[in-house]
Amino acid sequence: MRRLTTLFPSEFLEEHAEELGVVERDRNLQIPVLVWALVFGFAAGESRTLAGFRRSYNSTADETISPGGFYQRLTPMLAKYLRDLVEHGLDEVAVPDTVDADIGRFRDVMIADGTVFRLHEFLSDEFQARHEEQTGAKLHLLHNATDQTIERIDVTDEKTHDSTLFKTGSWLQGRLVLFDRASVDHIGLEEASAWMRCKA
Repeated sequence: MRRLTTLFPSEFLEEHAEELGVVERDRNLQIPVLVWALVFGFAAGESRTLAGFRRSYNSTADETISPGGFYQRLTPMLAKYLRDLVEHGLDEVAVPDTVDADIGRFRDVMIADGTVFRLHEFLSDEFQARHEEQTGAKLHLLHNATDQTIERIDVTDEKTHDSTLFKTGSWLQGRLVLFDRASVDHIGLEEASAWMRCKA
C-alpha cells in the first residue's frame, strides 16, 4: 500500500483528474478514495460488483454517494483517467537496468483473464452461475498488451472456465502470457512453446 501511495500521491490523483475534467461536475467526489476503492475492489476476491465498489468508497469517503450517483460517475473520461494512471505507474517502475535480458526474446506480452457480471434472474436459463439463485455471465478476454489490442473476446455463462477458451499452439511462440493461477491446472503447459507466468 505504501508503495502505491508513493507512486500515486493524493495530490497527483486530484490534479490529473482536474486536468481531464473527471471532477468538473462534482467537486465533492473524492478522487483518491474512488481510485483506491476501484483498485483494491478488483484485487480482492472473486466477487466484483459495482455495488461493492460503491460500498468500499462510502466506507472511506467523507460524504457517501447514492447508487445512481456512483454509476453516473463511471464514464469514458474516468476510464481514460484510469488508463493514464496505469501508464504512469508502468513508466515509474519500468527501469531498464532491472529487467532481465531474457525478456527481450518475447515479441508480445499477452494477458488472458475473465470477469463475472451479475445478471437479472430472468436470464438464469441461458447464463447459469456457480451458485444457485444467481445468474452470471463471464467476459473472457485475450489482450495483447504490446499492441494494445484485443485478440479475442467471448461471453459465456459463469460456469465456463477461462481455460476452455484458451488454446495452446504455435501462436504462443515468442510470446509471454500472463493468466490467473487458477488456470494452471487446466492448461497443458507442456504443449506451450512460450514461457508462461502466473499473475500474483
